[in-house]
Amino acid sequence: MLPLQLDQLTFGAGGTAIINGISAKIEAGPRTIILGPNGAGKSVLMRLCHGLLTPTGGRIVWHGARNGDVRRHQAMVFQRPVMLRRSALANVVYGLQLAGKSRRESELRAMDVLEVVGLEQQAHRPARVLSGGEQQRLALARAWALGPDVLFLDEPTANLDPASTHDIENIVNTIHASGTKIIMTTHNLGQARRLGDEILFISNGRLMEQTPIDRFFKEPASAEASAFIKGELPWH
Repeated sequence: MLPLQLDQLTFGAGGTAIINGISAKIEAGPRTIILGPNGAGKSVLMRLCHGLLTPTGGRIVWHGARNGDVRRHQAMVFQRPVMLRRSALANVVYGLQLAGKSRRESELRAMDVLEVVGLEQQAHRPARVLSGGEQQRLALARAWALGPDVLFLDEPTANLDPASTHDIENIVNTIHASGTKIIMTTHNLGQARRLGDEILFISNGRLMEQTPIDRFFKEPASAEASAFIKGELPWH
């Protein structure tokens, strides 16, 4: 699938440019954090990359894609995941069966990932009665079970307490260690430090810099990034 090339990517709505001429190359391996203030365009950029939105200008090129099979090799987890009206186990099994797996194979794989995310005891509980943190862990399990090359995470801990956030971050690291490429949005500087290897910093829909995590925090290349790190950049 990778690298992912963004070439003068633009997206507008209602006469307003939300993403404005972003060009970047995202390689396999390092965890990529799309960082920026609220309203900077992070979630829109991720939805464009995932294929949920169509650019109004520019190109998105998956260099490893063949015969239009891009969506089969990537998955995405949102801030507020939608749970199906069925058990936690059945939520995971459903996606696997849609991908062509047998019932038996799907159930075995589903139980494996539920155990990794700490939900094996909740496997047969209705997904919609789980806590917010448990639902987010289930959403990660459901996406990871499919074995994606790339996993997009759109601020997956934005609505969670510190303990649940800690659990989610551990799971993200486990998924990364398994070989899945992580591309994640956040406006949380601490989380970016803990989970990131490289930063794409965007402000007002523009890519201000793409740089390794250590360099970003020690030597930000743009005035906007420096202000954001200091807590001085206003949210839009």
